Amino acid sequence: MQHLLPYAVSMGLALASPAFAEGHGQSLDYSVEGKSFQAYVVSPSTPSKGKVFIVHDWDGLNDYEKGRANQLAALGYEAVALDLFGIDAILEGPEDYRRETGALYADRSAFRARLKTAVTAASGTFGADTKAFMIGFCFGGAATLEAARAGLDLDGFVSFHGGLSTPEGQDYAATKGPVLVLHGSADPASGMAALANLLDQLQAANIPHGAEVFGGARHSFTVMGSRDYDAAAEQGAWQAFMRFLEKNS
Repeated sequence: MQHLLPYAVSMGLALASPAFAEGHGQSLDYSVEGKSFQAYVVSPSTPSKGKVFIVHDWDGLNDYEKGRANQLAALGYEAVALDLFGIDAILEGPEDYRRETGALYADRSAFRARLKTAVTAASGTFGADTKAFMIGFCFGGAATLEAARAGLDLDGFVSFHGGLSTPEGQDYAATKGPVLVLHGSADPASGMAALANLLDQLQAANIPHGAEVFGGARHSFTVMGSRDYDAAAEQGAWQAFMRFLEKNS
């Protein structure tokens, strides 16, 4: 899913509003197997309600995820927008995005190593007395489910219009926290059959789980400026996420 220019412009204006002025974002550098990465970390100005790790879409860490991190900081959460591609990754268009995501889908060990190292590096910047969650959008949603299957020690996992398929040989037996799936019924990338299959797997593994389906919403329904943007679905999904945080924090 490509973030289009109109989205970037409109989101930039939104982030300049007082609602997001509380964030004090900074970069966090770390490495995985000799490759350099840089996350975006922002803390609230009030006592923390919890930690949220955000995994980016297929076009890499950019203003969308940083905006979501600032949004969460304004709501009282410590937030980290993770980097899974590395600071040297060339991300100029769909071919580049497919190359980066395809490499991780093809090497699940590397995929998991990047997720685990990023969470470990970012966790060191915060206190240890609050619960921690992971969320992701599109590719980031698929990455969040990968983290759940990998057994990352987190208190919950939320996929926004993510890829829902489970690779052969994987399952949710090691998942440490509840899973919430926020999905559009008209998503051409992961259909309703894929959602049903995922929920069956979570039920079989006795993992607390839930799903909210937004009728008619397509793949990237939270991304303003994209052809799939759906304001009602975006608002509904964010409210469901807020309820999930409140219930599990």
